[in-house]
Parts: sequence; C-alpha cells; structure tokens
Amino acid sequence: MKKLVRYVCAVAVVAMLFLVAGCSSNSTQKEGSSTHSHSSEKTEMHEHTGSKKVHGLKKAEQPKYKAGTKVKLTADHMKGMKDANATIVNAYDSKLYAVDYKSTSDKKMVKDHKWVTINEIEGNRKEYKKGDKVTLKADHMAGMKNSSATIVEIQKGPAYMVNYQPTNGGKQVTNHKWVAEDEIEKR
Repeated sequence: MKKLVRYVCAVAVVAMLFLVAGCSSNSTQKEGSSTHSHSSEKTEMHEHTGSKKVHGLKKAEQPKYKAGTKVKLTADHMKGMKDANATIVNAYDSKLYAVDYKSTSDKKMVKDHKWVTINEIEGNRKEYKKGDKVTLKADHMAGMKNSSATIVEIQKGPAYMVNYQPTNGGKQVTNHKWVAEDEIEKR
C-alpha cells in the first residue's frame, strides 16, 4: 500500500512539474516576442489614472459629447474598455494619431497605439501625415515617452478624455487619454 501511495504522489509531482513548465513556457514566449499589438493585446501597461491637466490643447468649442455626458465606449484599446459605461471629462481640439513605436523600457515594438494628440508629439508642426517619423512626448504607457514612432492612422478630432468603469471588474479609470468620437455612443 505504501508503494502505491508513493507511486501516486510521484506521478502527481511529475504532472505538476509538466503543468508549471508549460505555463512558464507560454508566458516566456509571449514576453519574448518582438512585437506587441496595442489594440489586439489590450495591454495593461497603460496608465489607468492620468492627469486631468492638458497642456497645449484648446478645449473643443462644440463637441458632439460635452463634459459630463454619460456614454458607452466602443473603443477597445484596453482590457475592459469595450462596452464600458463612461463619462466625458472633456473634449479637445486635436487630430488623433495612432502610432507604432519602439518602447524605451523593453525595446519591443508596440503596434497601433491609439491615440496620441498633437501636443504629445515632439516638434512644432501643426499637422502630421501617415508615415511620418516622430518622437513621442506622451507618457500613456511605460516606455512610451521619448520613443521613436511612426504615425499609422489619423482621425479628425475632437480628442475625448473619459472616466470609465471597466467591464472586466477592474478599478475605475480616470482621465483616460484619448477616445475618438466614433468610439463613443450615447447612453
């Protein structure tokens, strides 16, 4: 009987080792990949609580959604964002730029980060076009500030700052920068 118990325990230990090795292998593979897609991975590196202060942008004069408006997000930038109930904090006059950039913290490429505004790009240009190489001043995610980026998509403004409650039960997100007008629905 003792031999049987030892045998069962040994098999259980070996099975657990395979399980643990399999889990660590998957996470190493994901972390070791050289490209991250912001919109498909819905990264959690995003700063969840941002500053309400916005330097270098004027408030939009007649946005579709005014400050205080209750909305539903159709944006899917982060986990728990899609279909989240939100409140408009404010709207600013700026085009929105989606960028691919190389993180300064881990040197990995982040694809299709949505969004940065004109004041979050180094330089004094009034406008950028798709394919332009830029340096980011935005600090939405670890490794974003001072990174080299390429503009991959442009949307007309306004740029909306929102507070929202993630649908995945996460902590309230305040002053999220940025959501485009076509990523918002009236509640």
